[in-house]
Amino acid sequence: MRRTGIFLTYFEGERLRDFPQALEGLLERENIVYYDAVYQRTDGLFYLKPVSEELLLKVHSPDMIQRVKRTPYYESALYSAGGTVHAAERIWEGEIDNAFVFTSFGDHHAGRNHFGGWCYLNGAALAIAFLREKGMRRFAIVDTDSHHADGTRDIFRDDRDVLHICFCSTSHCDEKSNIDVRVPYRTSDREYLEGVEREFVPRVVEFGPEIIFWEYGYDATRGEYGDKGLSRDCHPGIARIIKDAADGVSGGRLVAILCGGSRRQIATYTIPRIIGVLSETGG
Repeated sequence: MRRTGIFLTYFEGERLRDFPQALEGLLERENIVYYDAVYQRTDGLFYLKPVSEELLLKVHSPDMIQRVKRTPYYESALYSAGGTVHAAERIWEGEIDNAFVFTSFGDHHAGRNHFGGWCYLNGAALAIAFLREKGMRRFAIVDTDSHHADGTRDIFRDDRDVLHICFCSTSHCDEKSNIDVRVPYRTSDREYLEGVEREFVPRVVEFGPEIIFWEYGYDATRGEYGDKGLSRDCHPGIARIIKDAADGVSGGRLVAILCGGSRRQIATYTIPRIIGVLSETGG
């Protein structure tokens, strides 16, 4: 069985109000490890730590960090990104195989010197910076949020050791491992899943990353603000494709990061099912 970590960090808003209660049944599984930054342990310490400024400076400019500090969301953003970094660390140390990271804010609109769209820090990029210090060299990021990952692309545009595949509203492919796959409006679940199989799986197999980061947004679901026509049941199917790819090319090493989406009911329905897929037998 794959060992799956659940990283529940500080979060804002209503969409995650049903958690961690909605994880009932999953938390009792022996191959699931729960890391909690919301509730203090009996010894007064937190399981998770915010990102250090030293690590922030490896990804973001000093000016951007200062601008994020002036927002009301700096601390929560540090814990959101910290959950992703901690997940990568636990995977690198062999404690778990894959992870799902709850966040207050997304990653993918935060670049080296800009942020927006409720993305203040780029957790995937920070985790990659951390893993590079540990000796990892090759990474893949797949983004199924409805919107283009302009911040992540800004950070890794010229980095040939990072494969970045974004399912969004544009089409692009270059020789530097940057791929955008256009997802039209009124896309069916079958069409979307076939697209992920066709556009992501062969590329990630050829690239051979040591770990995969999945920027998971459910905002492409029907009725959401990035509605592309997907049903709630499409997302566990996406998870299965990405997990199977990770099992085949990166020893199961995979970090799923919660990004876009606003509706509480969709989060409560999809996230436990995705975690269930991540914890299935593999490899």
